Amino acid sequence: MAHTINTTQPTSGGNPMENKKAYQERMEAELREWQAKIDVLKAKADKAQADQKLEYEEEIEALREKQEQVRERLEELQDAGEDAWQEVKAGLDAAWEDMRAATDRALDRFK
Repeated sequence: MAHTINTTQPTSGGNPMENKKAYQERMEAELREWQAKIDVLKAKADKAQADQKLEYEEEIEALREKQEQVRERLEELQDAGEDAWQEVKAGLDAAWEDMRAATDRALDRFK
């Protein structure tokens, strides 16, 4: 069964605090989806032969590091005040895009 990660980022508009909350919820959902993808790769790694298992494990570790960067940025966003959250969002968007691209590459590589 194929899973897809929605790569559309939330848009701004309306009440800034409502947008912040919606954005946070969206990013938290994305993190859960990415964790599921990493779990799929981990299951494949567990079944792989030794040489390929090492490749899986290296890719999984890289994804976990990127996932942690997104989590850290999300925590910064949660702590940011109404005036500062747009600035924090820019860093989170960059980390999010990096994680999305790395996840796509890993899934394509280990089909």
